Amino acid sequence: MILKMNAQELVQKHKLLECIQCGMCTGSCPVSRKASLNVRKYMREVAFNGKLTIHPQNELWSCTTCATCGIRCPKEINPYEFLIDIRSLAVEGGQIAPTIRDALESIFKNGNPWERIRSKRSEWAQDLNVKHVSQGAEILYFVGCTPAYDPRVQEVAKSLLKCFEKAEVNFGTLGDEENCCGGEVYGMGEKGLFEFLVEENMKIFNKYSIKQVVTACPHSYHTFKNRYEQTTFEVQHHTQLLASLIESGKLSFSRQVNKKVIYHDPCYLGKQNGVYDEPRKVIEAIPGTELLEFDRSRARSLCCEGAGGRMWIDIPGERLAEVRVRNAAESGAEILAVACPFCLLTFEDAVKITGYEGKIQVMDIAELVSLAL
Repeated sequence: MILKMNAQELVQKHKLLECIQCGMCTGSCPVSRKASLNVRKYMREVAFNGKLTIHPQNELWSCTTCATCGIRCPKEINPYEFLIDIRSLAVEGGQIAPTIRDALESIFKNGNPWERIRSKRSEWAQDLNVKHVSQGAEILYFVGCTPAYDPRVQEVAKSLLKCFEKAEVNFGTLGDEENCCGGEVYGMGEKGLFEFLVEENMKIFNKYSIKQVVTACPHSYHTFKNRYEQTTFEVQHHTQLLASLIESGKLSFSRQVNKKVIYHDPCYLGKQNGVYDEPRKVIEAIPGTELLEFDRSRARSLCCEGAGGRMWIDIPGERLAEVRVRNAAESGAEILAVACPFCLLTFEDAVKITGYEGKIQVMDIAELVSLAL
């Protein structure tokens, strides 16, 4: 499918004529070999031919928007942002997989990509002491779609509540009023739906005069911080708040967790926002833990392959999460610690596929902290 419209706009917006065709973007892309994704070729086509070919689905949708290409680019171009705009054209032309289409439709209808009804969003907390943010809460705990609906990730939300209660954090949630943040919607290229979600969410946030937000999802953190173009509220990732609570003495431990723990840097927390130290400080503060490091960590961290809509489309071949799990097991780690719902789910699947069940456990940092309280 050839689309000539908007080519010049793409050239200017993404500074494509500044590209020196060094190939650093494609060379550093974690999925380039697996999916034959060549973003340099995409950019060259638009910059010099003035047209855009919507390449095979496995190429275009293999990008996880991890930002490695942007970090490595010597000309400070963000090729993954260019690919998101290419996806926008594909979405407009109806050139998307049914699973992507269904996820986007569910977000529009139900406020979440998991095809679950909105009235079930706060069901995970029905037996817990959780107040609505309107009841005098200082901090909004933005739960997020996956922690709200996925049974495994709900355990992370429950562990985080335990941490908040122990530290006497005055928090509340939006209950069933909570909506998708739109982070993955943006990554999938549905810019119109994203703008709609921003407008709707800002109405809710302003309605309750939200000034502080904490979320356990790096995608929500990144989206609120960098995509919403707002100054009415500040957002923290849960590892940042936990590190602050521990440092101030508001959160202390009574038990030991005598385990070797290796930490995986989520792309949207690390590469996209430079949050590397706080998660490690939290792990190191837990009595008995020994923090290990991957060879590829921090800005070199290997993507789990869950972002950019990849939770809703399968690309053939070995997943990067499987590589990561093997690396973790080879390091001698007993626990693979994460700080992202998508990382948690992709790694748990990878543990089963690689045969490491019973040998290594995947846990969110909030779950680790909860064990030691």
